[in-house]
Amino acid sequence: MPTSRDRTGPTFKAVTMPQLAGLLARAGLDPADQLRARAVATVLPFRTNSYVVDELIDWDAAPDDPIYRLVFPQPDMLPAADVNRIARLLSAGAAPGELQAAAHAVRMRLNPHPGEQLSLNTPRLNGEPVHGMQHKYPETVLFFPQQGQTCHAYCTYCFRWPQFVGEPDLRMASSDADTLRVYLLAHPEVTSVLITGGDPLIMSSAVLARYVEPLLDVPHLESIRIGTKALSYWPHRVLTDPDADDLLRLFERVGSSGRTLAFMAHYSHPRELEPESARRAVDRIRGTGAVIRAQAPLIRGINDRAEDWAVLWRRLVAQGAVPYYLFVERDTGPQDYFAVPLARAHEIFRDAYAQVSGLARTVRGPIMSATPGKVQVDGVAEVGGQQAFVLHYVQARDPDLVGRPFFAAYDPSARWLTELKPLPGAGPLPGVD
Repeated sequence: MPTSRDRTGPTFKAVTMPQLAGLLARAGLDPADQLRARAVATVLPFRTNSYVVDELIDWDAAPDDPIYRLVFPQPDMLPAADVNRIARLLSAGAAPGELQAAAHAVRMRLNPHPGEQLSLNTPRLNGEPVHGMQHKYPETVLFFPQQGQTCHAYCTYCFRWPQFVGEPDLRMASSDADTLRVYLLAHPEVTSVLITGGDPLIMSSAVLARYVEPLLDVPHLESIRIGTKALSYWPHRVLTDPDADDLLRLFERVGSSGRTLAFMAHYSHPRELEPESARRAVDRIRGTGAVIRAQAPLIRGINDRAEDWAVLWRRLVAQGAVPYYLFVERDTGPQDYFAVPLARAHEIFRDAYAQVSGLARTVRGPIMSATPGKVQVDGVAEVGGQQAFVLHYVQARDPDLVGRPFFAAYDPSARWLTELKPLPGAGPLPGVD
């Protein structure tokens, strides 16, 4: 197989705030909406790159093109009063400090750390909190490497936006690989580590190896996961970047250690698998022995059609990847703009699921990653003469809850677990205070 040094490829070129105004105009936004979109980008992070702009977006369909909506701020993403206030500051040429203060005030109303993740998920070692890690479920630890807390492009709906906005108090990150290893050795119940961000593949192979290699002799560790959207936003990371071959050799070393390397790949729309480079990136990673599992949230205006999911899952299976989760948009950031009601989310999931073969029916959804655990909406049924949601925990802080069906009163407008009410006569919602 030819190495990356035998090929030439494009150089990564970030697209950030200085280029935003011109691209908003290219999308056909009038001056008022351009200003409001820039106001949104003052609060929530904006970053994309030339590959996404040139290869993935259909500019003839913008601003309604799903990939455009995936990466470019929308004028109505945030409450109108907040957007208009910051737009006025931009028009008046307000000082950077005044703009940042106004943006900070809006961010603090956007539930930057949902699911009580800082208070409930931060582990302790020798009685002291271990920052840059989360341990929510007994079997799995999340680790946030300091150098991996950015991405090749940002999704407009991203629930990890606090990692990117330049406010240290909101950020989870650690550069302490030794403490991660010590913590794992002290917790033999942990069988899987998820290295997440941001995007770990933003790091060089040498830096990523400093976090991965110390884990390869932890005896009870069965798998290492890497949460990434690089296969969509910058597939050249594993094709022609200068250290692409070194990266693939690192992946092979994980497999050689007797552990599974799983890429938790974030695919939001089937178009992300259309470019040849995107398909070749999948092939190269699978060639190392790694497994690719694909997941993404259901987002209004981007992928809220059953056909989009059915096509995506079929393309993934054709490439040898495993459809994994269809998530519900989390209760943070611009949830009000992007969320799909649970009842509609289940209809979309069911209709897509009915269009694929058994090989794609590995996918689970719709899934809410909520405070007590991952809750799947199984459907709507009549229980005791009442319409009810049927749900169960796929994963939970309390393992005793996993797999047990429970019911909630049917509400066609509910979008999240905390909006659901107990079904009269069926008892409280398990895990929910």
